[in-house]
Amino acid sequence: MIDKSLFKEYAKLAVRMGVNVQKGQPLVINAPVEAYELIREIVKEAYEAGSSRVIINYNDEVATRLGYEKMPMEELCDIPEWQKSRQQYYIDKKACFLHIVAEDPDLLGGIDPERINKSMMARMTAMKEYRYYTMNNVGQWSILAYPNLAWAKKVFPGKSDDEAMDALWKAILSTSRIEAGKTIKNWEEHNAEVKKHSAKMNEYNFKSLHFKNNVGTDLVVGLIKDHRWEGGCDKGTGWNVEFNPNIPTEEVFTMPDRYHIDGKVVSTKPLSYNGNIISKFELEFKDGQIVDYKADDNYEVLKGLIEMDKGTKSLGEVALISYDSPISNSNILFYETLFDENASCHLAIGACYPTNIKGGTELTKEQLYELGGNDSMEHVDFMFGSSDMSVTGLTYDGKEVEVFKNGNFVF
Repeated sequence: MIDKSLFKEYAKLAVRMGVNVQKGQPLVINAPVEAYELIREIVKEAYEAGSSRVIINYNDEVATRLGYEKMPMEELCDIPEWQKSRQQYYIDKKACFLHIVAEDPDLLGGIDPERINKSMMARMTAMKEYRYYTMNNVGQWSILAYPNLAWAKKVFPGKSDDEAMDALWKAILSTSRIEAGKTIKNWEEHNAEVKKHSAKMNEYNFKSLHFKNNVGTDLVVGLIKDHRWEGGCDKGTGWNVEFNPNIPTEEVFTMPDRYHIDGKVVSTKPLSYNGNIISKFELEFKDGQIVDYKADDNYEVLKGLIEMDKGTKSLGEVALISYDSPISNSNILFYETLFDENASCHLAIGACYPTNIKGGTELTKEQLYELGGNDSMEHVDFMFGSSDMSVTGLTYDGKEVEVFKNGNFVF
């Protein structure tokens, strides 16, 4: 059994470095019902940090699937005004938002992809103010994980129920750098190390990156002019508070130029998207747009993603992660993007982060789009890194610089 005392460490990390709750600030928690023990520790820690109010929105994945199976389409796509108003109320209160994920990777397997996509589009459209709040880092937000049995058995199929749950717990805590009495220090040191890579990439100010490996990726990703590499902790643009959006995290990332992406990329890890697993797929780009794609399985799910809106035919993020990193070295396939994206270089289909360009949060969506940033209702990371990945950066004065060799940073 997992040592429940580590819940206190996990809760402290979530509150003090994840969302970094400020005195007098509300905290909104979105979480699965199974996570109630951890949530109680988080609530306690949040009030000790000075939170004015903690709001918990529980969800249940079994009920979620039943809704997709049984509800009429018009009900699936009808987002009540009170839900939008509630979200806006806490945005106006300058709340921070904590999301706890614990989802069966196969939760919506067999459900008509059209029902899922239309429902997701309706929800994302209704919650556009919240998306602006997080995508622009106006206020603090963070995501962390909690295991459930279906997820644990997917990751560790050869183990008994109890063994699988214990193994997933240990994997989550170790990759999240949870250690009795040392967690906060671990994260302070880790954030500093990640910042070194982003500072070096910003110093080079590359015009483009060329990715190649032996599984078939040969892709040139142009980078938007005046781009910024970020990683580790971030700083809210609204009230200048540092926070860590993802627990765990290993990446440094920036904004592609949606006008200049060319070549082929092949995924190297399964993508868990909307309760379905797409195990392997390829995308072909020309002039920044996806012009062809194929998948070994769940092709219709991939098609639904790429054809969701105009922006899902291009990229909003390119991220670099050394193959020799904790999550990669664990040799665990988590079937959860929060973890798997931090084991591999990845790209994101859909919206860009305005913070990845100098002065980006002061631009309108139209201005950012004109400069080459991508706009979409969706943002989905997929993994394409490998042990033999090479990355070559091209500077504005025409110099080629080796960034990755054999899957790892060279600096």
